[in-house]
Amino acid sequence: MPPAKELDPSASPQALYGAELRHLREAAGLSQADLGKRVICSGAFIGQLEAGTRRMPPDLAHRIDVALETNGFFERHCGAVRKSKHADYFAQAAELEPYAASICEFSPILVPGVLQTEAYARAVIRAHDPLQPESLAEKRLSARLERASILEGPAKPKFWAILHESVIRLPVGGRRPMAEQLNHIGTLAQRDRILIQVLPIATGAHPLMSCGLTSIMTFADAAPVVYTESEHTGRLLDDPSLVAMYTASYDLARAVALPPEASLALIRSVAEEHAHADTI
Repeated sequence: MPPAKELDPSASPQALYGAELRHLREAAGLSQADLGKRVICSGAFIGQLEAGTRRMPPDLAHRIDVALETNGFFERHCGAVRKSKHADYFAQAAELEPYAASICEFSPILVPGVLQTEAYARAVIRAHDPLQPESLAEKRLSARLERASILEGPAKPKFWAILHESVIRLPVGGRRPMAEQLNHIGTLAQRDRILIQVLPIATGAHPLMSCGLTSIMTFADAAPVVYTESEHTGRLLDDPSLVAMYTASYDLARAVALPPEASLALIRSVAEEHAHADTI
């Protein structure tokens, strides 16, 4: 994550909020660790709040107001700063993605969001809520496609995904759109922008079989985090022991999945099957 000195307060309301926290903390003569002790959190988390890369929980906002004698400033503005174009349970993880040095995802059933084509994403959003207004569906679609911009840079973040074979077999949006989706993944892999492994159905039991969508994010200047998601809920985990366990399971899954070259060949083959299914 970027150090505090690189923070641009004009970048977002959250960045401005973080800049104000740093200004008031320094004015009080406190280090990040000192403030953390007073408000019952780590100094590292205070640093992440100041950098605008983590969201301030309402209860913590109240404790910071008391510690810094800010007359309720942070608690009053906490709700506005926490607004996001993403679902509440996913917002923190989405905001961290652009700062990640590496992202390692496991997906048991869906193509990861940052790899989704417009047609695929639209089908997922519509299936999730068939009766939603078109304007809301388009807003959700725009937010999802915007996340793909993190892959526009040549090297950062490094993106590694393990997809269960079910992901590439399921014709989301129809056979032809699914073929386009798989070819999009193949193009990103061939450009050496992402690493993809497929976990074959024939593998049977595997190290991540109890997990839903799982994302492990590392950062240049902060501890790694894990995001896990199931229907209508998600959790961002930063406990070092939990992160270590998820990382170990992910490494084991890498070992039993197909190698990247074989995975890419399978993805291309299944894309062909989808593309020609209607003509057989």
